[in-house]
Amino acid sequence: MKISALAHEAGLPVATVKYYLREGLLPAGEATSATQARYDDRHLHRLRVIRALVEVAGLPLARAKQVLAAVDEPGPDPYAAVARAVEALPPYAEPADPACPRATALLEQHGLDVGVGSTALTQLEVALRGLEAAGRPLDPEAAGRYLADIRSMAEREVASVGRDPGASLPGVVEDVVLGTTLIEPVILAMRRVMHQALYRERTERSRPGHEADTLSP
Repeated sequence: MKISALAHEAGLPVATVKYYLREGLLPAGEATSATQARYDDRHLHRLRVIRALVEVAGLPLARAKQVLAAVDEPGPDPYAAVARAVEALPPYAEPADPACPRATALLEQHGLDVGVGSTALTQLEVALRGLEAAGRPLDPEAAGRYLADIRSMAEREVASVGRDPGASLPGVVEDVVLGTTLIEPVILAMRRVMHQALYRERTERSRPGHEADTLSP
């Protein structure tokens, strides 16, 4: 397909597609003349991935390139490839102490280890430090309950990755990164919606006459 058709299928202006081509996020098409090129479904898929990273996740182009580089050239170690890609995802934070003592202690207490230098560990350290600074340190029992709930969810997600024995490493890395990028906002919004619904239900139950209303035919 021509670039105009590619842009139409991707729901983007032609100028945006050309910009992604110039920036190296989108591979060049097959040249058909000095000024024309042909594109296929691989380019369309790539544009959709770029849109997810740039428009949905809000990544700067430099960070999006970092993710795409990990997808395109994952190397022999899947864990390292995924780690490089996840490093590009927000929030971006630097710990006051690279050892991340708060986060490390919390994870060790529950038998978890993500390795030194993990971006996720740094993010957890900064978040825990922020709670302490606000005078609202995370209660250890509450932390344990959160981790238990999150582990159940994460186990299902991890089990679903790479089930296809013919799946390529780039495809696995892409699935993990996009799953993280696109699902986390949904999970956050669902949590907020559930809070509102439960608070509303509790308010309704505490309203005078609620029990009588419920029991009346």
